[in-house]
Amino acid sequence: MTLHSQTTDSMAPSSSELLDMVAIFAADLGSMTDLTTLANRITQEICRAGSTTHGALFLLDRERECYRRASLVGPRASALIPSTLAVIHPLPRHLSATNRIMTQSDSAGTLHDTLPEAGARAAMTAMEATRIVPHHNKGRLIAFSILGKGLPLGDNTVLSKSVLAALAQTATNAIDTILLHDDLHRSHTLMKRTDRLKSLETIAGGFAHEIRNPLTSIKTFIQLAPERKDDPHFIQSFSKVVLDDVHRIERLIQEILDYARYMEPQLTDEDLNDIVASCLYFIDVKADSHGIKIEKELASELPRVMLDRQQIKQVLLNLFLNAMAAMEKSGGTLRVQTRRLVKAEGNVWAHIEIEDTGEGIQEANLEHIFDPFFTTKHESGEHEGTGLGLTIVHQIIQEHHGEILVKSSVGAGTTFFVSLPALPA
Repeated sequence: MTLHSQTTDSMAPSSSELLDMVAIFAADLGSMTDLTTLANRITQEICRAGSTTHGALFLLDRERECYRRASLVGPRASALIPSTLAVIHPLPRHLSATNRIMTQSDSAGTLHDTLPEAGARAAMTAMEATRIVPHHNKGRLIAFSILGKGLPLGDNTVLSKSVLAALAQTATNAIDTILLHDDLHRSHTLMKRTDRLKSLETIAGGFAHEIRNPLTSIKTFIQLAPERKDDPHFIQSFSKVVLDDVHRIERLIQEILDYARYMEPQLTDEDLNDIVASCLYFIDVKADSHGIKIEKELASELPRVMLDRQQIKQVLLNLFLNAMAAMEKSGGTLRVQTRRLVKAEGNVWAHIEIEDTGEGIQEANLEHIFDPFFTTKHESGEHEGTGLGLTIVHQIIQEHHGEILVKSSVGAGTTFFVSLPALPA
C-alpha cells in the first residue's frame, strides 16, 4: 500500500493535537490482537509521520535467531528490503549498540569504515532508507522500522523527530506487549492434559490477552510524562485513561476464564537441536538467578525427527525445570547433550541427555517417578509438586514412539536419557 506524504508547509501541530495523535495510535494498537495487523498499523503510521515513500518493520524471531520482515509500505519496498536479516547482521548489531535513530547523515559522516558500522551503512544504502528507527525493550532490540525516501522536512524537522520518537516508543510498547502475550500463549499450550494445569493455562493466557490494551497506555504515559509534566492537558487527559486501565486490570485479576481445550498433536519435520536451544533460552534467566551454569553440546549431525514441537518443548522444559529445582539450593551445572544414536538393530535415533549435579533421587523412588501423582516435592505453596509432570513427559515420549530412561545417585545428581526415532535419511 502506498501512503500519501503529509504536507510540510502547514502549521506545526499543537500540543493537544500531538497528544491526540499519540493517544489514537496507542488506542489503535491496544485494540489489535493479531501481530500482522499490528505491524501493518505501525509501519503505516510511522511512514506517514516521516513523509516517506516506502518502509518496513522487522520483528525479532528469537527461535530462528533472525529479524523477519513483518510489514511493508510502498510499491518498491519488497524489491528493496529483504525478508529476513540475521541477528548478527551489521544493521541490527549497530542498532543494538547505539539505540538511536540512524539517519543518512550518520551513514555519510559519523559512521566509520569498520564493522558493523560499514555494513549497516551499506544495508541502509541498498534499501534506499533515510532513517531506521530501533525499538528497544529491556536492553534488547525487539524490532526496527525502516523509512525510505521522503520529502524535505523543512521547518518541522524538530517537531517531526519528536512525533516520530513518540510514535516509535508507543509502537515499542505495543510490540513488547503482544510478543509477551505470544510467549505466554506458546508456554501455556505446553501445560495441558490435566485439570490443574489447564486451569493455570487458561488464567495465564486469558489475563495476558486482556491486559495488552491497558499496559500499552500505562507504559506510554510513564515514558512520556517526564517530558510533558508541564503540559496540564496531557497530564489530565492521560491520567484519566491510565486510572481507568488500572481499574480494568484489577477487575481482570478477579476473573477465571474457561478451561482451555486440548490441542491435537501436530507432527512436523523438525530439527531437535533448534527446540533444545529454544527451551534453554527460556530458562536461562532463572538458571542464572539460582547460580546454575548451563552447558550444552548440540551435535551437528543430529538427524531430523517427526514430532509435535510444542509437546516436545513441554517434555524438555519439564525436565530442565526439574533439574534446576534439584540444584536451586546450592547451585550446580545443567548439562544438555544431543547426539546421533544407532541402536543394535541398526535404527537411527536422535538422543538427548539431560544431566544435573543436584541432590539426586533415592533408588527406591526411581521406579515410581513416572507414576501418576508420585512426587518427591512435598513443600507447600508454589513449590508443591503435582506428581503429574513426569507422567505427562513419559506419555508424550511414548506417543512419539520414543524412549525415556533415568539414572540417579543421591548427592551426585540425575540424568535423563530421551531417544526419538529419526526420519529416514
